[in-house]
Amino acid sequence: MRSFDCPKCGSLLFFENSHCLNCDTEVGFDRETAALALATPETRCANSLAAECNWLVDTLGELCACCDLTRTRPNNDDLGGMAAFARAEAAKRRLLYQLDDLNLPVVSREEDPALGLAFDLLSSVDGPVTTGHADGVISLDLAEGDDGHREAMRVRLDEPYRTLLGHFRHEIGHYYWMLLVENTAVLSVFRALFGDERTDYGAALSAHYTSYTAPGWEETYVSIYATAHPWEDWAETFAHYLHIRDTLQTAAAFGVVVAGPDVQATPDPTAPLTSIPMEEMDDFDDLINSWLPLTYALNAVNRSMGKKDLYPFLLSPTVQEKLRLVHALLTRRQPARQR
Repeated sequence: MRSFDCPKCGSLLFFENSHCLNCDTEVGFDRETAALALATPETRCANSLAAECNWLVDTLGELCACCDLTRTRPNNDDLGGMAAFARAEAAKRRLLYQLDDLNLPVVSREEDPALGLAFDLLSSVDGPVTTGHADGVISLDLAEGDDGHREAMRVRLDEPYRTLLGHFRHEIGHYYWMLLVENTAVLSVFRALFGDERTDYGAALSAHYTSYTAPGWEETYVSIYATAHPWEDWAETFAHYLHIRDTLQTAAAFGVVVAGPDVQATPDPTAPLTSIPMEEMDDFDDLINSWLPLTYALNAVNRSMGKKDLYPFLLSPTVQEKLRLVHALLTRRQPARQR
């Protein structure tokens, strides 16, 4: 994500800010300019309280373009669900910002009732909820907004990473598979890399959850869940690409550069130990060559704080080729969004 500043005093702000901590000016996110702009009560999203939304609208009482994509949310008297709803919407706003930045089409369910995008953010207070995607509708179990629940699920499923933003990026990957791969000339390339998606999906998931994942899966997949089925492999890879691109863009916006360390030899003499991220990286090799050294440095910093690696992943050559396909599909697109 790019950096943001106050439109009045120029102080550094975060994407989520609704007022400047330096001059106390009211601000909000303007999707048209992708920047923080001056705000008034009349330009606040109708979800400014319920979802802590800081996006701006043209007319008082309207939902912003991001909140308007949510089809279902908890009842107001479900206090736990509403708190989780606000956290989920915050992650969804970051997702939509990145989709816009990549010029990916975001078509609402109102515009396309059959395959438009919609979000069902569901409270599991009255029963179990399954997070998933179906023909443009993304469902999320809002229990994932609870840190304790999410961490317990991460440990139970042996995942190195589990966040609300990660869930959204994974499920939106399924959506863009429909738009970018299904029924296109890319499908044969997809099958050569990811496998045949016509394999029985239900049976594959059942086998995944009831069998042991063979050692060495890291040589072919970015995560254990990616081994379940070609669709899940694509969604995990798509989400991972969004992780990489967003983090590199943020590093570039804040001038983060890795210039070392100075060592006599590395495990791979051809691998660089320097990283100069750029906010726009259209060449995949440049992207990877900036990403890997940055992750080495970030992991070293985390270990110095007594924490686990910030980036606990291995990008094998096969995984990089899968990421390369995602990169090619996302960077070749022309501006497509309408606001």
